[in-house]
Amino acid sequence: MKTAAEMGWSDFDNGALLMQAESSFDILITTDKNLRYQQNLRGRLAIIVLPEPTWVSARQRANQVLQACTTIKPGDYLELQW
Repeated sequence: MKTAAEMGWSDFDNGALLMQAESSFDILITTDKNLRYQQNLRGRLAIIVLPEPTWVSARQRANQVLQACTTIKPGDYLELQW
């Protein structure tokens, strides 16, 4: 797992970020709840949306995030709740 910053993608808009992520990953984990309204996600990589924009929160619920990662399929969009 890598962050957008670690990949050098911090300045990409959502379209460019999706294209870059698809070339390197099967799943994009984000906190951008508007992504599905801003981009056509049909036929894209799997996307998991976290409800809070902090890694602390995601780490505390690592089991839930991992479960989502193991069950999501390419092209799926899933908003986690906690």
